[in-house]
Amino acid sequence: MKFLFTIFLILTSYTDLDKIARQNELKKEAKEAYNRGDYQKALSTYRVLTDSMSVHDDNISLNMANAYYQLKDSANAVNTYNTLISSNNEVVKSVANQQLGIIANKANKQEEALQYFKNAIKADPKNKDARYNYEMLKKALEKKKEEEEQQKQDQEGDKENQEQEKQDQEQENDQKQPGDDSDPQDDEQQKDEQNAEKKEGGDPAQEQDEESKDAERTDKEDSEEDRMNSVTQKLEDMNMTEEKAQMILEALKNKEIQYYQQHKRKASQPKDNSKPDW
Repeated sequence: MKFLFTIFLILTSYTDLDKIARQNELKKEAKEAYNRGDYQKALSTYRVLTDSMSVHDDNISLNMANAYYQLKDSANAVNTYNTLISSNNEVVKSVANQQLGIIANKANKQEEALQYFKNAIKADPKNKDARYNYEMLKKALEKKKEEEEQQKQDQEGDKENQEQEKQDQEQENDQKQPGDDSDPQDDEQQKDEQNAEKKEGGDPAQEQDEESKDAERTDKEDSEEDRMNSVTQKLEDMNMTEEKAQMILEALKNKEIQYYQQHKRKASQPKDNSKPDW
């Protein structure tokens, strides 16, 4: 009986050893496939270990989650990582939180990602990758917050400026006198047109004055000419010679000219009673 029991133990031991050997062989195959980038092969091998051979190892589960992540199967990757954030293995727990932070950050969930990175550092302070991700994301969030605050201030400033401009416009409209609807540009245009008319047609009053002076000058010349013609006619009636008549006409003409010059000087220079006669 004892002999049979001993044989059973020996056979069982050989079976367990074979199983362990097979597990180690599959783990090696999965690791080599993952390292060469054959993530599908690595994932299939890890499934054999967990499903067929009922191997429960957090390291194997973490490798499976990483394979899902590399295959861009985010749903299964997140589900598998979530089973490890409460692991007793602090290293595995830290890496699982770190990977969940990376996935959240890619999904534009920065606050959630920051918390995952923080949990990863708490689980394993030696996790340099988690610490680096935490610091970089924290700075990015602070910068984003500053930009949002600055944008908010700029918008408020623009709003205040618009309100002030509106108030200034209303005040200007209130100060504007009723009926004063003239446009400054229209006034300038009207002035330009008036100046152009003056340049083209001249000043009507000045033109009228010039015409009056010309008419007066013409009347004087006509009067002088009539007077000379009258004298000439009288000389002809007296049967005077042409030479003698010419001499008399020249004399009369000189007297007439002297008369007008004297008359003109007296009219243009009145006597100043405040000065002596000499």
